[in-house]
Amino acid sequence: MSSPQLDLAADILTITRALVDTPSVSGTEKALADAVETALRGLGGLEVERVGDAVLARTNLGLPTRVVLAGHLDTVPIADNVPSRLDREAGILYGCGTTDMKSGDAVMLRLAGRFGVPGAQPACDLTFVFYDNEEVESARNGLGRVARELRSWLYGDLAILLEPTDGEIEAGCQGTLRAVIELKGHRAHSARSWLGDNAIHRAADVLTTLATYRPREVEIDGCRYREGLNAVRIEGGVAGNVVPDVCTVTVNFRYAPDRDEDAAEAHVREVFADALAPGATLTVVDNAGGAVPGLSEPAAAAFVAAVGRPARAKLGWTDVARFAAFGIPAVNFGPGDPQLAHTREEHIPVDRLQPAEDALIAYLTGSAA
Repeated sequence: MSSPQLDLAADILTITRALVDTPSVSGTEKALADAVETALRGLGGLEVERVGDAVLARTNLGLPTRVVLAGHLDTVPIADNVPSRLDREAGILYGCGTTDMKSGDAVMLRLAGRFGVPGAQPACDLTFVFYDNEEVESARNGLGRVARELRSWLYGDLAILLEPTDGEIEAGCQGTLRAVIELKGHRAHSARSWLGDNAIHRAADVLTTLATYRPREVEIDGCRYREGLNAVRIEGGVAGNVVPDVCTVTVNFRYAPDRDEDAAEAHVREVFADALAPGATLTVVDNAGGAVPGLSEPAAAAFVAAVGRPARAKLGWTDVARFAAFGIPAVNFGPGDPQLAHTREEHIPVDRLQPAEDALIAYLTGSAA
C-alpha cells in the first residue's frame, strides 16, 4: 500500500480521515508510519527517529521540563468500516480507528505541526511517539521496543497517552492477563459416544465459574477500578461425527492496578482451582501489569488542574503502565468514547475533535486557566 501525504496544516477532521483511510491493523502499520515520518521530518524543527514502525520526534529547545505525547498507529481488525464515512448531517465520522485511536494521533500530529516548526515557543520541550502493535500481545508492542532500543526518548516530566477518554482525564490503567485452559478427553465415534470422554463437556465447570464470578471494585486516588474475568474464545471439535478429545477456553482477566502480575496470576489460578477436570492445564500466555493513578505527582496534578475536571479510572490497559514503570507520571487524555473502541459501529462526533486539541494547546503553551 502506498503511503498517504499528510498535511499537518490541515484541519483536525481532514487529518483524522486520512489516518483512518490508511488501514493499519496490528502488524501492517508501515504505510502509515512512513507517512507520519515524512510529515514530521518536513516540519524542520524536530529531531526524528524511526524504530521499526515506531516514529519518534522531539523538540530540543533546552526548556526545563519535557512532556511526552504518545499514541499507537495500529487498529484491531477492520470490520467493514474502512474507508471512513462522514455523516455530515449528524456530524459523525465512522470508521475503524476513529475512536481507538487515530483521532488521538491526529491531535498529536496537529500539535507537532504547531510546535515542531522553527521559531515555535511551547512552554516545555515535547516528544511525540507514534508506535505500532499496541492492540496485540505486549511482547510485540512497539513502545516496548522503543524502551529497549531508545529508552531515553521516553523520558519526561509527564507522559500523556492520547487514548480515547471522551475528553476526560483517565488515570492509571488496569492490568490484563490472558490464560488458556486446556481440557482433555478421549476421542470416539459419536455413534458410540460412551466409549469416549467429551472434552467440550468438560468446559462446563469452567464456564459456570466464569458466569458466577463476582468482579472486585477498588478505589485508588479517588478513581474506581472494576475488575472482570471473561471467556474470550472457545475452541474444540474435530468433525461432526467425532467426540472431541481437546477443548480450550481462553480467558481474559482485567485487574485493578493494586495487583501486580504475580498476584493476578495467583488469583486466576485460585478461581479455577476447583473447576479444572483431571488432566486440565491453565497456561498464562500474556500478562501486562497496570498502573496506579499517580495523581499526587506534581506534573500529573498540574495537568488535571489545567484541564479543570477530575480524573477517573482508566478501564482498560494502556501504555501509561510502561511510563509508570520508568517512574514517569502518565495519564490518558484524548478524543473518542472508549466504549466504542473495537466495535463495528466505531465513530466519533466531529465536534469532539477540536476541544481535545485546544485543551492540550492551552496546557502546552502555559495559557490554561
